[in-house]
Amino acid sequence: MDAPKNSNAPAPETKLHFLDYWRIIRIRKTVILAVFLLVVLTTTAVTFILPESFSSTVRIEVGKDTTDIAPLLMGAQTQVGFDPYFITTEFEKIRSKHVLYQVIDKLKLNEKWSKKFGIDGVLKTPETFLRLLSKVDVRQTRNTSLIEIRVYSDDPKEAADIANEIADTYKSLREEKMKGASTTSVKILKEQRDEQEIRLKAAQDRMDELRKELKVSDIDVGGPSMTLEPEIVRVIARDRVQAESTSVHFETLLGEFRSKSRAELRKAIPTASPDQHLGELLSKFYAAENTFATLVNNFGSDHPQVRDITSLITNLNAQIEERVDGVILGLEAQARAQKDRVTAFEKQVEDARKKDAEMMEQYRPYFKAKRDVETEQRIYETISLRILQETVDAALPKQSLVVVIDKAEESKRAVRPNIPLNISLGVIVGLIMGFGLAFFIEYLDTSVKTIDDVERSLQAPVLGVIPQNVGSLIEEGPESPHAEAYRVLRTNILFSRKDSMMNSLTVVSGGAGEGKSTTIFNLATVFAQNGQKVLIVDSDLRRPSLHKLLKVSNSLGLTNFLLKQNSLEEVIQTTSLPTLHFLASGKLPSSSLGILNSAQMKEFIQAVKKRYDFVFFDSPPIMGVSDASILASVVDLSLLVIQYRKYPQAMTIRAKQMVEKVGGTMLGVVLNNINISQDSYYYYYSGYYYDYYSKHDDDASKNNGEKKTPDLARGGVEIKPKY
Repeated sequence: MDAPKNSNAPAPETKLHFLDYWRIIRIRKTVILAVFLLVVLTTTAVTFILPESFSSTVRIEVGKDTTDIAPLLMGAQTQVGFDPYFITTEFEKIRSKHVLYQVIDKLKLNEKWSKKFGIDGVLKTPETFLRLLSKVDVRQTRNTSLIEIRVYSDDPKEAADIANEIADTYKSLREEKMKGASTTSVKILKEQRDEQEIRLKAAQDRMDELRKELKVSDIDVGGPSMTLEPEIVRVIARDRVQAESTSVHFETLLGEFRSKSRAELRKAIPTASPDQHLGELLSKFYAAENTFATLVNNFGSDHPQVRDITSLITNLNAQIEERVDGVILGLEAQARAQKDRVTAFEKQVEDARKKDAEMMEQYRPYFKAKRDVETEQRIYETISLRILQETVDAALPKQSLVVVIDKAEESKRAVRPNIPLNISLGVIVGLIMGFGLAFFIEYLDTSVKTIDDVERSLQAPVLGVIPQNVGSLIEEGPESPHAEAYRVLRTNILFSRKDSMMNSLTVVSGGAGEGKSTTIFNLATVFAQNGQKVLIVDSDLRRPSLHKLLKVSNSLGLTNFLLKQNSLEEVIQTTSLPTLHFLASGKLPSSSLGILNSAQMKEFIQAVKKRYDFVFFDSPPIMGVSDASILASVVDLSLLVIQYRKYPQAMTIRAKQMVEKVGGTMLGVVLNNINISQDSYYYYYSGYYYDYYSKHDDDASKNNGEKKTPDLARGGVEIKPKY
């Protein structure tokens, strides 16, 4: 026998197709429908049982803690951007005990709800708060700073009253909080101002004492305070600077004059250092020269008037020279005087600075005390200004803190329960839960579901797909719609054999009840109907069942032959099909449990292989009994029968491995008990033939005018000994 090939080869990966999901839905449609109906019916019932509830909504605009106009001594208030944390915080404030407790007291909800709910005594405020909190829903209007306070109640008027009262209470608390904060702030500031006034008075007294004690000449003229000494230093320093400037001026002027000629000096002195007498002499001199020029032209140089004017010019020229020399001498004297003055001022400045430094060191405590007074004065003025600001701000309107945009009104229609919404949600949730449960069950189901599952996990071909509710083909006849599935199986077996001499075959399965006996019986029937000489052996010695299909006794059979109690001719029986013979299992003595693993069994197999075209052996489950492994090792071929959606794939894999371990030849797999009408995946394997033959039978019945009844050839079974 050929050894199995690629038994440990890894299974190829596959991806689920949309049709795979559709197949799961069709198979699990009962679960889906049951869950769907359960959820929808439950939702509908609960919806109609729930009491009606009305809602009322008040909408308010919430602003931050600012006044309606800009506060005193401040500019215009800037617009504050949207702050989601602020709105969320206000949500919690509205739902807080601080607000709702006051609402409970104002509306007397403790007494009202005690009567309304039939509670003995009066509800306590914490209990009423919990009930009220469950009825209040606070939310934000999208993309705005508006807050909606929605209250639910079975009484529409009560819902409106509570909503409006919550808004009013919240608004009052906000305004009182801001006003109370301002009042408290003013009170604290006034206390601080009184204390500061005392400190200021003490600082002023200390400064006055030091001024008298140190004899400080503090000059206060509305600007920075000062003493005489620094002022003296500044005055003397200013005079010294002026003297230095004048000295430099005279020195520069003398230097220029010394570099000039006498004629140039006459022109420069009147401008650089004006002298009245020199100016008069120069005017007379220039007038005399003009007169001289006129007279000379008119009378000549010897004329007496010419000689007189010449004498006058000579005298004026001498006087001018003397005056020029006097001016220069005067400038030199002034330059020297200014130098001396600069020197004197420098000494005075130095002395004044020394005295100022000495006095400043002496006055230091006083000026420190004076700075303290100024500091305390500024603090006092700042506090006083702040008190004025807070006092005025407290009086400013604050209506923009909370503005009621829409008052709550009584609702005309109940909002709970929302019947269309609840039923729609029930439908959606029911579908989701149904599909989810169906796919979850499918996920937990590790059994064989498709041909792909078999070929992927077992690495073995699927030779046949057998539908549900298959009976004995001898009774159903060769034209049975189920027969074609076995004919397909027969064809695949014939083409899958590597050697035409391999004519002995057994079927195995991992667990009990997977349809081995029915499969081997109908397969043998199909071979026999094809004209081949077939022997079917019931080798399931533990739980034989083939004799029941043929309705014969199981008193004689395989065990009798192997124990040499009867001959082969005595134990083999014929059926209604001339080419189909049957060998029952016979009674199995408890002392002969291993009879299949004997030389007689091997000799028996060789003998019947020569007599028949095909020999088929039924077997017990391979996982629980060793007989199946023995049969798989001694026959030519083995088929693995897997019932659709019954056992885990691991069991079928283990069954295949056990066949291969004993040296058996696994020809392929047969999928059994497929619901063709439910699982469309298998329609093209068996459904076509089923539909074809069903229509054929219907047409034949109509033509004959009567229903077909099984006769002996199709439904009866005649058993008689062969020999």
